[in-house]
Amino acid sequence: MGNSTKKIRLATIWLDGCSGCHMSILDMDEKLIEIAEYVDVVYSPYVDEKEFPPNVDLTIVEGALSSDHDIAMIKKIRENSKLILALGDCAITGNISAMKNLFGSDAVLQKGYFDLADINEGNAYPSKIVPKLLDKVLPLHEVIKVDYFLPGCPAPADAIYEMLKALIEGREINIHELTRFGK
Repeated sequence: MGNSTKKIRLATIWLDGCSGCHMSILDMDEKLIEIAEYVDVVYSPYVDEKEFPPNVDLTIVEGALSSDHDIAMIKKIRENSKLILALGDCAITGNISAMKNLFGSDAVLQKGYFDLADINEGNAYPSKIVPKLLDKVLPLHEVIKVDYFLPGCPAPADAIYEMLKALIEGREINIHELTRFGK
């Protein structure tokens, strides 16, 4: 990415996760103003863009992959992004989202959409609101090439800032100095 007058085309997305890492992005507070000088946010839950755009320099992905929709989306993101940053433990390991793996998709659907639901009396798969679930929740790197990993649950705001700053400046960073891992 390096130092240039051209702004970096930045995208962010959360898949199967809680949005806590996106809250950490917002927790950068006034540092967001500094970062905004170097990036154009072209896709994000923060903006009203419906389709993932081409030619993205960096995509920050929060969350694991748990549905056919997630798989299609992450493949489209990889095809259209120069770099991908897996943000947070769900994107890196599956974390809380992967607890479903202990019981399987059918058990999760049964409990959440049949046993506890009062409006799904027909016991039909809620396909209009739930995409086809995978048999197993997957971290990003099991489906696509990931360029950078930033752990945490959620990832710390200061670590996100330092990672973005390093990527903008085109330099390497030892992110483990800024997280609870590797200390």
